[in-house]
Amino acid sequence: MEITKYDFSFTASSLRINEMVLVAKAHHAGEAVDYVNDLGGGKSSTGKRMLIEINKRLSFLKDDQLELLVNGDLEVKKQIGFLSICKAHGFIRDFVLEVLREKLLMYDYQITDGDYVSFFRRKYEEHEEMEKLTDVTRNKIRQVTFKILEQSGLIDTIKHKMIQPQFIDGQLLKVLNNDNPNWLKIFLITDSDIKTLAEK
Repeated sequence: MEITKYDFSFTASSLRINEMVLVAKAHHAGEAVDYVNDLGGGKSSTGKRMLIEINKRLSFLKDDQLELLVNGDLEVKKQIGFLSICKAHGFIRDFVLEVLREKLLMYDYQITDGDYVSFFRRKYEEHEEMEKLTDVTRNKIRQVTFKILEQSGLIDTIKHKMIQPQFIDGQLLKVLNNDNPNWLKIFLITDSDIKTLAEK
């Protein structure tokens, strides 16, 4: 099985739901995004980097998912934003599937530093692109990964790292089933529940 290279550009932006919605609306209206002020806080380079990253995430969403991102309630918007990150970034997706979901299935709700370190080392062996990461980038990857998990509601806080079971709204369930029911796994749903939900 071929290993897909990890892309760590997510360090440019955490979940940033408001910004994602702003960019998605601009695209839909055929308007340009004022990335310097709306995304970069007045800094051109920051705004440009964030716009590139947000566009990348949006490119992975299907039309009905983009519709929910723009018009869903805040919780659904967060979940669609998180879906886009997991589609764009295998590192975060794999961490959620291989660590958070596996622990939750064992009724273990606590993410430890050791859990992250073990995962990182395991992936380091499989992904030669990780050999080029500097210590600064490694720290940034860890920091933004947990920030995204916190902002998405998959953990309570960066400090405590307690896994939070997820509620799947009917609209979200529909767009995930239309895409691929396996995406329910990133919301920590069990295989048996996915099978049941997919039949609804």
